[in-house]
Amino acid sequence: MTPKEVIARAHEAGVAIVDLRFVDLLGTWQHFSIPVSELSEKLFLEGAGFDGSSIRGFQHIHESDMILIPDPSTAVVDPLLKVPTMSITCSVYDPVTGQPYSRDPRYVAQKAENYLRETGIATVSYWGPEAEFYIFNSIRFDQDSHYGFYFIDSEEGIWNSGNDGGVPNLGYRPRFKEGYFPVPPTDKLQDLRSEIVQNLIAAGIDVEVHHHEVGTAGQAEIDMAFKSLTRMADQLMMYKYVVKNTCYQKGYVATFMPKPIFGDNGSGMHVHQSLWKEDQNLFFSPEGYAGLSDLARWYIGGILLHSPSILAFAAPTTNSYRRLVPGFEAPVYLMYSKRNRSACVRIPMYSNNPKAKRIEYRAPDPSCNPYLAFAAMLMAGLDGIKNKIEPPAPMDQDLYELPEEAITKLPSAPSSLAESLSALENDHDYLLQGDVFTKDLIETWLSIKKKEVSEINRRPHPYEFFMYHDA
Repeated sequence: MTPKEVIARAHEAGVAIVDLRFVDLLGTWQHFSIPVSELSEKLFLEGAGFDGSSIRGFQHIHESDMILIPDPSTAVVDPLLKVPTMSITCSVYDPVTGQPYSRDPRYVAQKAENYLRETGIATVSYWGPEAEFYIFNSIRFDQDSHYGFYFIDSEEGIWNSGNDGGVPNLGYRPRFKEGYFPVPPTDKLQDLRSEIVQNLIAAGIDVEVHHHEVGTAGQAEIDMAFKSLTRMADQLMMYKYVVKNTCYQKGYVATFMPKPIFGDNGSGMHVHQSLWKEDQNLFFSPEGYAGLSDLARWYIGGILLHSPSILAFAAPTTNSYRRLVPGFEAPVYLMYSKRNRSACVRIPMYSNNPKAKRIEYRAPDPSCNPYLAFAAMLMAGLDGIKNKIEPPAPMDQDLYELPEEAITKLPSAPSSLAESLSALENDHDYLLQGDVFTKDLIETWLSIKKKEVSEINRRPHPYEFFMYHDA
């Protein structure tokens, strides 16, 4: 839509409030709202001011003035708010220079798309993230100098099958790692997921499927139709917003935390991706392994080679590495294979249609900032193509069942956020190509994330008391 069309749509829909939204450096949606009377074509040209010093990873207090420029193509009537509200995603600009703000993650994504076209390799990249999440009935957590705890509960949790609280009919709970995917009454969240889907569609998102995931206690997945890079990152922000708010309004709490439950699957975000030139899928070749072209294989080579540093953006929390362990369908080994969910990169084989050929990168999780994570993946893949980086030979077997001596020879993902951050420090030249990422952004990211690691390392863990109290 053009600005004029957005304004007309707002009045046709009876909108009273316009919500201007943007993403901070770490990936959280921020917003402020204006009355619809302030929605004008001038707003789309000159923007609206805000305090950038109060946003994580943005400005210092002495340079705090920043501007949001709304993107009219993102305007949608919010399906969840009581007061009729139109949501518009914005880009961040510096009011002094009039230029896009270098630490705006959305700008990084846009630069990555521009760089792709400038290389001449492809005209567009398509992205299909599968963001998993848990839906709980209750979550409590706290930390102080003398205590620390978390407590999760779910009507679906198998641990509730033996409770003696006067609650009848405690059967039909999925056991650990058995939530994929029996029908109701074992799946108790069918209607709730369907309501989420209805709200996503109302928010302009094309939904392909929803289902229960492997984990007990309400693990879920809802898949969106593929889109170009920045557009999909925009949609993923709306996706998380709709999931959280629909659940909250129904008395549940949704979390995209990668590993909230010990002993069951974590929540990943497998990212399907492909490169196209006009209407030609560049990843397809009938002669290649699993139908892959040389270009696709080199793209995989770049992804696997740079995975340790990619994960500083794509698996960006200390909790991410509780998920990236063997035995829970999380990809620990940096290999690729067709149909193989134990490999870091899987080649889906559901269809023989050349247009469906793509790769699935399984290491990321939904705690990431999608603008930065997608951009980092694209830049790694393009580096692989430009330098014709060959990945290790594909392995069409369960990597978790290999003999110990074979496993030790496989390249593996980092085992901690600290390792990923160290990899990013030592391997980020591919991100700087085309000025897509800047050294300033990378240094700011490293500073923030190193502090998170330090804060975790300084605090006693509850399980340490179980292990060491009697030492």
